[in-house]
Amino acid sequence: MAKKTIVDDIDRGVYDTIQEVGFKTKLDAGLTKEITDKISAEKNEPEWMRDLRRRAVDIFYELDNPVWGPDLSEVDLDNIVTYISPDANMEDDWSKVPKEIKSMFDKLGIPEAEKGKLLSGVGAQYDSEVVYHNVQKELTEQGVIFLDFDTAVKEHEDLVKKYFQKAIPPRLHKYTALHYAVWSGGTFVYVPKGVHVEVPLQTYYRLNAPGAGQFEHTMIIVDEGASCRFIEGCSAPKYNVLNIHAGSVELFVEKNAKLNFTSIENWSRNMYNLNTKRAVVGENGRMEWVGGSFGSKVSMLYPGTMLNGEGAVVDNVTLTFAGSGQIIENGAQVFHNAKNTKSNIDSRSISKSGGVSVYRGLVKILPNAAGSVSTGSCESLMLDSESRADTIPVIINECKEATIGHEASIGRVDEEVVNYMCSRGISENEAKAMIVRGFADPVARELPLEYAVEMNNLINLELEGTVG
Repeated sequence: MAKKTIVDDIDRGVYDTIQEVGFKTKLDAGLTKEITDKISAEKNEPEWMRDLRRRAVDIFYELDNPVWGPDLSEVDLDNIVTYISPDANMEDDWSKVPKEIKSMFDKLGIPEAEKGKLLSGVGAQYDSEVVYHNVQKELTEQGVIFLDFDTAVKEHEDLVKKYFQKAIPPRLHKYTALHYAVWSGGTFVYVPKGVHVEVPLQTYYRLNAPGAGQFEHTMIIVDEGASCRFIEGCSAPKYNVLNIHAGSVELFVEKNAKLNFTSIENWSRNMYNLNTKRAVVGENGRMEWVGGSFGSKVSMLYPGTMLNGEGAVVDNVTLTFAGSGQIIENGAQVFHNAKNTKSNIDSRSISKSGGVSVYRGLVKILPNAAGSVSTGSCESLMLDSESRADTIPVIINECKEATIGHEASIGRVDEEVVNYMCSRGISENEAKAMIVRGFADPVARELPLEYAVEMNNLINLELEGTVG
């Protein structure tokens, strides 16, 4: 078999397209209360939000970098611009979005998906601000609120204030504090009791500026007996300077409600992806996490779920792909805080060309969670001898009447299988690609068709880094 050579810089096509877009406001690099005051003034925020930002600055400087996870010593806020407002107003008509920005979202297929009725609402954020937001009239008539988060703070202040920071406290770790200090943009969704949003809502986040950060805040509230599917997409072009993504996602699933949160993140190789996501689930509620993590130099993403109501359920299905120079950490955190709660974790990772994939998880069952069940499966596929895969599960069981299961496997592509496929006329590269796609299939099956196609395209893109 021919020896493979490694290509570190793969052509990421449209994802690496750099747009020349002007800006209305660009603050100085660094993190100070003066900077957060300017962000708050720019947005004309209520005083309570300005004060939360100022407190978050203090917390950021009080806390050290997390002791778990990859080395973050390279992250220097003194060289990061935390707020850049593009030269564009927010529109509800794609034709009114500046052509330089619209052309990027056209290439990503977002307007086309909306026109094709594949989405019932769309938001698009460019750098620090949302530039497009629209929702189908039928949803609005049912009382569904789908807004950019800045507008929600103004138009639904009481509702936002009730839930803000309730799933993710600012002291959770250093970069949640950073987020709350400089958050900008993001999405707000409220689904009223008994309403079912059957066609997905989506927001796409694009970070275009070099040496900048993106800090969007997503909040979704699915009221009693309601259901919703939400999809977020993320990407950024490649630069030779460090970028940061430290968004936050706060999800609230009330009694008998259901939420599916699907995320496909395809950041560039200069990105530190330090995202935080948490859901709070009520009685007989159901939370479904589906995630695909590609790109980024370092990724630390461990969606957390608080099962606070009896009979609450969470499913967490994720796929990560780590290539040359990448450390991709993913996982799940589940807290069983009530009786008869259930969690299922299916984590899959692929690593090649010396990339490092890590599953880091926590399952905690509290004493009052009798009858609870947790199952976990972590599978890692390494495509060469230089790559690495680690599984670091933490299980804390404080209840004698609970059932916990966890299994993990790490392996390489079976050369006998590859040889067999080659003997049937399939090229070596395609044989390996077929094996990888088969490995990723449980995640792809959880995605709407068009997003499963996108994920397979991303897998193929990553595999192009290995050539004969």
